[in-house]
Amino acid sequence: MRQGTLFDCIANEWSGHNLNSIKYIDLFCGIGGFRIAAEQIFEKYNLKSECVFSCDIDKYAQESYYANYGEYPSGDITEIESEDIPDHDILFAGFPCQPFSIIGMGKGFEDTRGTLFFDIARIISSKRPRAFILENVKQLVGHQKGETFRKIIKTLQDLGYWVDYKVLNALDYGLPQKRERVFIVGFDQPAWFTWPSKITKRLELTDILEKNIDPKHLVSERIRTKRHEVHKSQYYPSIWHENKAGNVTSYPYSCALRAGASYNYLLVNGERRLTPREMLRLQGFPDSFKIVVPDSQIRKQAGNSVPVNVVRAVVENLIPIILDQTCNIKQRNVI
Repeated sequence: MRQGTLFDCIANEWSGHNLNSIKYIDLFCGIGGFRIAAEQIFEKYNLKSECVFSCDIDKYAQESYYANYGEYPSGDITEIESEDIPDHDILFAGFPCQPFSIIGMGKGFEDTRGTLFFDIARIISSKRPRAFILENVKQLVGHQKGETFRKIIKTLQDLGYWVDYKVLNALDYGLPQKRERVFIVGFDQPAWFTWPSKITKRLELTDILEKNIDPKHLVSERIRTKRHEVHKSQYYPSIWHENKAGNVTSYPYSCALRAGASYNYLLVNGERRLTPREMLRLQGFPDSFKIVVPDSQIRKQAGNSVPVNVVRAVVENLIPIILDQTCNIKQRNVI
């Protein structure tokens, strides 16, 4: 059975019945990594879709979102009643990861941001979407010896959802960035979900790096000299990464972008910082994405974003299930 053929068959059935568009919401939306990935899949298969609600508490993220999608996200999700959120088919949420990350001290639910997961749960409980995709840092799976993650999965299952999860790496889906994140999918009915296969070819740094850069992105001579004294790279071009202990490594790809990291923790060839456009490219955003906020905010936004390519691969495997259930078509083999 070729999934693409089945996808086309179901999508044609959807179109033939002239059903309403797929409605989705974009929680903790940031700069719209989930949205742009989903829209790429909807457009690829000529499916009608509508984002009926988005939210993010960060005012700069709201500005970037408005510039690129034409709408201002709502603000603090804790102040929004579930009943005030429109009905929807799919819920997307890259909920705040700092409480579960190594950099964020790993406080989990002891951190007030960690409790935002339960706002996702209350919305799912109230609105009963057909499916959801959640994303967080890989460390969430092992946080507090796995107890935090078990609590999250059980909460979703107790809401009556079929749930699965997997850690996926952006390196395996076409992006030159080692970014491992756990993705959680859920369906309101039992579903045969297949995680997307890795792809063998990815963009190279030469596809990402800009040829002409503003001198403001160059590091000082002191930093450049210090880095080159302790490290010699075997790759060119390369991204040099300095960890919290001061150790420097380099690869023909980037380590994970981080919103709150040192200004110079990632350097191109040990000599300059990444430009805003390069950071967006590393996350899979097209060059048509408009930059309307200061560099420092784009660095934060890119570091907080989901990798578009990975989300797109997950969405592409999720949508046929939604269409199949909605159209009430029995799964069948297509040669």
